[in-house]
Amino acid sequence: MKRFLTLIALFGALSIGAVAPAIAQDKPAADASAAPTPAATPAASAATAVPAPTPNKGDTAWMLTSTALVLLMSVPALALFYGGMVRSKNMLSTLMQVFITFSLITVLWAIYGYSIAFTEGNSFFGGFDRLFLNGTFDSAKGEFAMGATFSKATPMYELVFVAFQATFAAITCCLILGAVAERIKFSAVLIFMVLWFTFSYAPIAHMVWFWMGPDAYTDPKLVDELNSKAGLLWRWGALDFAGGTVVHINSGVAGLVGAYLVGKRIGYGKEAMSPHNMTMTMAGAALLWFGWFGFNAGSALEANGSAALAFMNTFLATACAVLAWTFGEWVFKGKPSMLGAASGAVAGLVAITPAAGNVGIPGAFVIGTAAGLVCLWGVNQLKRWHGADDSLDVFGVHAVGGTLGALLTGIFNNQALGGPGLVTDWVTGKVGSNPIMDQLWIQAQAVGLTIVWTAVVAFIAFKIADIVVGLRAAEESEREGLDIAEHGETAYQL
Repeated sequence: MKRFLTLIALFGALSIGAVAPAIAQDKPAADASAAPTPAATPAASAATAVPAPTPNKGDTAWMLTSTALVLLMSVPALALFYGGMVRSKNMLSTLMQVFITFSLITVLWAIYGYSIAFTEGNSFFGGFDRLFLNGTFDSAKGEFAMGATFSKATPMYELVFVAFQATFAAITCCLILGAVAERIKFSAVLIFMVLWFTFSYAPIAHMVWFWMGPDAYTDPKLVDELNSKAGLLWRWGALDFAGGTVVHINSGVAGLVGAYLVGKRIGYGKEAMSPHNMTMTMAGAALLWFGWFGFNAGSALEANGSAALAFMNTFLATACAVLAWTFGEWVFKGKPSMLGAASGAVAGLVAITPAAGNVGIPGAFVIGTAAGLVCLWGVNQLKRWHGADDSLDVFGVHAVGGTLGALLTGIFNNQALGGPGLVTDWVTGKVGSNPIMDQLWIQAQAVGLTIVWTAVVAFIAFKIADIVVGLRAAEESEREGLDIAEHGETAYQL
């Protein structure tokens, strides 16, 4: 009966997810809605028709490679990173939660997630024009829909962008799992993920990244109208190159809410809960660093100078964070640890994510170094202050690091500090810089909205899962380990 009720609940949650964005205006999207934007190249008259621009093969190859790299970040990288940090009796359940969550969100993304994140609707939700990826490929004509990049007359295949962004959505949901590891029910994970993905991830992605694309900006008279169709945070002018708000603050805050609601592990603070396999955690961290080049440099959407800048900033900031965390831990705790070095790498990767293509090399030095020290504080002193059992420090690394990176982006984007600046006029492509305090305030507002939105959605989603199936595994199951209790398997045969 319990299994039957679980299946009914999961089916109901999926149904809710499919119809949730009904509050969005169900308008037709602009031609081939995609990317941070729909491509918009008006058809020319038959008499003056010119060939439409086609995607550059190098750009396409880079984006497909980047998508595969982000997939590697979740399975196996994140799974191994998290798996090595839990106790051996929960290793397999941790791998299972990451593997299945990634698969679940990928399917939901294709059904409705992409549509409500990246088609025209209102300031918070997109519409339904791309349900089940409708319109991305015309099998009768053999034609593919085009989406925009950040350059005029430089389209990309919309399906490439769909796949790239699917990996972002899936890994964001997987990150939350680290905060509730070793005691949450598998069925509760599934229900929560459907709800949180639908009402938190997709709308925040829409608010931050949806706009009408550079090709739509052909006349200064159209600017206000086009801007009014963009997501709320895009209209505010918030800078988030690859997901400081959308991915890291979003997941980190949701993880903290979950840690409070699920409760502390049995024996927390009294029994040793050391990582069971640091070799695996180090391998996972190294693979995360490798895959993150696709995450950040791929967010340029082209194989160009912006991608090169994002690549180098990701490389450099991560190395700075490893050193900062390691030496900080050495000073304050007496010994540098492998867990600290691995955590420092992730902290640097998180903090540079919103800044990757938005700051210059000086910014990467500062952001990486600051991330190592601030996140070290986040998983120690700050964790003692909030008192939650955030098992694998999702809040201390992702929410804290993401917030730091988002705010410092507002400072180091400025050209006077070595940053690339931002496009101030999409009609002409003019680049400039906002006053530092103005941009910092915009970034702070974006961070605040993201924190409040995801906290509310996460609280409701966890509560619904608790009512339907219960959040917490039974005490005997937790003591035995979730590998056997939840999945009837064990990671190791000793």
